[in-house]
Amino acid sequence: MSLNKKKKPELLLPAGGPDTLDAALRYGADAVYMGGEAFSLRAKARNFSYEEMEQSISKAHKAGVRVYVTANIFAHNRDLEEAGEYFSRLRDMSERPDGILIADPGMFDICREKWPDCNIHISTQANNTNYATCRFWHARGASRIVVGRELSLDEIKQIRENIPDDMEIEAFVHGAMCISYSGRCLLSSYMTGRDSNRGECTHPCRWKYHVVEESRPGEYMPVEESERGTFIFSSKDLCMIDHLPDMINAGIDSLKVEGRMKNPLYVASVARSYRCAIDDFFESPEKYEQRKSEYLDQISMTTFRPYGTGFFYGNPSDGGQIYDGTTYESRAIYLGSIEKVEKEAGDTYVTFMQKNKFSVGEEFEIMKPDGSNLKARAVRMYDPEGNEMESCPHASMMIRAAVKTDHEGCSPEEGDIMRMITEGRTGNL
Repeated sequence: MSLNKKKKPELLLPAGGPDTLDAALRYGADAVYMGGEAFSLRAKARNFSYEEMEQSISKAHKAGVRVYVTANIFAHNRDLEEAGEYFSRLRDMSERPDGILIADPGMFDICREKWPDCNIHISTQANNTNYATCRFWHARGASRIVVGRELSLDEIKQIRENIPDDMEIEAFVHGAMCISYSGRCLLSSYMTGRDSNRGECTHPCRWKYHVVEESRPGEYMPVEESERGTFIFSSKDLCMIDHLPDMINAGIDSLKVEGRMKNPLYVASVARSYRCAIDDFFESPEKYEQRKSEYLDQISMTTFRPYGTGFFYGNPSDGGQIYDGTTYESRAIYLGSIEKVEKEAGDTYVTFMQKNKFSVGEEFEIMKPDGSNLKARAVRMYDPEGNEMESCPHASMMIRAAVKTDHEGCSPEEGDIMRMITEGRTGNL
């Protein structure tokens, strides 16, 4: 099939709260997925109340962006009555979501009963690893399948060739991976009493492990320990930005980014990088190939673990997917999202809620949606009472700053993300 006949895949970004939703909308998402205050598998995310969800869906639709709501927990008996009420309330919103993400068959039937014409997407949690399973869900009325992360691109291509044309395939393209099968892990529940299948994962796969023999308590034996410890469950992050043609050729309709727990800088960086890469590829494959290093550079201007390609090119049985540590890399930190821009006496003032410390005179970057970065520095800063400051004393403080940029023809705008480059920084996840 020629490139001009291929369908450009949807770029699907996480919205863990209103701030990351705004970043996704501004920096190139075709669609976002969000959770309500129940059933969403991200209990510690900011998530959305009904009122916030309705407002956010309206905002996204005005921007031409689709919204999918997650309801992909594995339900217990006590959840079922509330689930029916939840789906009914989503159905009755003035601005409805464009799809509901479900893993549990019982939840599927309840949603179908309460909202018969709803577009239901089957979560990767449901272990969608073959075309017979996809046909099963299609026959029951599902419109999209999120394939298991354990599949290779060849297997996904076989699924595409053996399911109806009107059933869409969604696959993860970027973000954190875990040791469990299709995200279904019992470690957290067993070790801490917090169930990952209900959105409360404590990430024990990132912990350090030793072996203890039963008759010798307290005697810890390492398992292939490096100088930093033993991390037999910790996985690298997924990044497929330099393999997009293979994902498109496999017939994937939606490229999904993990990260409802991440901040706006992560969402903006990933959204913008993949948006540019996808658009460049469909404009010219040669242009895409030439710009690969730029995409990788910009997508790394956030917090991440070392990147890998997961299972897309076969089972990484050589240990290449394991990351022997708990630290992350960070080449930039999030300063804030611009909420207001004002011109006053020839100066440009930006108002934002500051997320990390910086000082007058320090250089930072303002990310533009087109892929460019505007170098800037604060020449004066003021607290909410108008007192001048030399640096931000604490996080989550509303700051008004006079800024100078390196480009007179390009100015900061509302919604732009501010970041400071910090090469080589590491921290704990």
